[in-house]
Amino acid sequence: MPEEYDLVVIGAGTGGYVAAIRAAQLGNQVALIEKGEVGGTCLHKGCIPSKALLRSAEVYSEAKRAEEFGVHTGKPQLDFTKVQSRKQTIVDQLSSGVQQLLKKEGITIYEGHARILGPSIFSPRAGSISIEKNDGSENEVLVPKHVIIASGSKPRQLPGIDFSQENVMTSDDALFMESLPASIVIIGGGVIGIEWASMLVDFDVDVTVLEAQDRLLSGEDEAISNEMRKQLEARGVQIVVNADVRTEDLDVNKEGISLSADVGGKTQNYHADRLLVSVGREANISDIGLQNTEIETERGKIVTNGWGQTKEAHIYAIGDVVRGFELAHVASHEGVTAVEHMNEMQPAKLNAHPMPRCTYSHPEVASVGLSEAEAKAQGFDVKVGIFPLQAIGKALIQGDKEGFCKFVSDGKTNDLLGVHIIGAKATELIAEGTLAMLLDAADWEVAETVHPHPSLSEVFKEAALQADQRAIHI
Repeated sequence: MPEEYDLVVIGAGTGGYVAAIRAAQLGNQVALIEKGEVGGTCLHKGCIPSKALLRSAEVYSEAKRAEEFGVHTGKPQLDFTKVQSRKQTIVDQLSSGVQQLLKKEGITIYEGHARILGPSIFSPRAGSISIEKNDGSENEVLVPKHVIIASGSKPRQLPGIDFSQENVMTSDDALFMESLPASIVIIGGGVIGIEWASMLVDFDVDVTVLEAQDRLLSGEDEAISNEMRKQLEARGVQIVVNADVRTEDLDVNKEGISLSADVGGKTQNYHADRLLVSVGREANISDIGLQNTEIETERGKIVTNGWGQTKEAHIYAIGDVVRGFELAHVASHEGVTAVEHMNEMQPAKLNAHPMPRCTYSHPEVASVGLSEAEAKAQGFDVKVGIFPLQAIGKALIQGDKEGFCKFVSDGKTNDLLGVHIIGAKATELIAEGTLAMLLDAADWEVAETVHPHPSLSEVFKEAALQADQRAIHI
């Protein structure tokens, strides 16, 4: 007989396992299906390993600057094998922790590939799940009351590029490099591409970034994009925007790679030891049985309502398979919202929560809400406050003074519309902006908040004051 559950979650990434745990806390009988590793992309091929490598790059870069702080250490030496070993130790520790959490909550884990079945002898409605087992044993069928699709995404590939070649990588592949190249070309100047560019240039790699659009980090405020380009170029990264890469001209051999791009009406040639393609990700929805349901898709994503429900009301979808930010913390929030909704707890709709966005490069970037251009396009009478980190005492103390905080507010109501930060610890600082947005704060309310001195967080107060032309330290 098929096993019956209150909830079956397809995919044990951050969104999936968080949803499973929340459902178990509410007394649901839960099954979690994963064909890869529990923890998914974020834990094994994304957030955690990439940030571990970025931290090593940061320490190596800081060590090279030690004399600025009066510390004489000699020339730092990089042991990339140990860098990779440290990364894997962190991943293994967190992976073990996740599995213990799932075990504690009594969640059943199935290892295999899940496909949604249509109405059948198992159930009069679509939603039963067939599991193709990893060990080759007979398929198993689960019959749940609810389903959450959290099958994640994979790196998008460019047509005409053979990724089986040794010197051509996706961001997944790059995480497992055994040695660093002397030079690399990165196609794509989005979040992942910029994180890799920042990391590799800190590891003394010669980096070139080819971006098809007219600026880096096109999802961020234009002032942030411009500052990022300025700082990366100052560290030696070659940035080429409006680059139409001619993949058909790619040549890969033992010596490295050669390719060309049309830039400003001229063909430019580029050579490097390796090529990293970072042009976004695509949802893993092509082989999970959606054709057996009434679930709708649009532009490669599953269509859902404000609580994550698909057109099949008992089937929800979260994370990278739906429209919105492809971020682990967003997927987790979506998972909790979906579970609480199916358990009739009346959670707020997903669009009621401001979602922070982060880029963990050097400098870090973090933002929440609307950019200046987006706010103007929506008809707001926009006012802006920008305050530089170089006027913040703690930034000078830390030796990392480049960057700024930008407030975007409604000129009529003073309501905060967006917060944008580029500089040291931006990804930590943004939580204050997210809370302010959630509470519908006005810029003057942030300005009235007492911030500790000296601290990097003072940049929030000063940017809020600057929106009213009242900044003290500029």
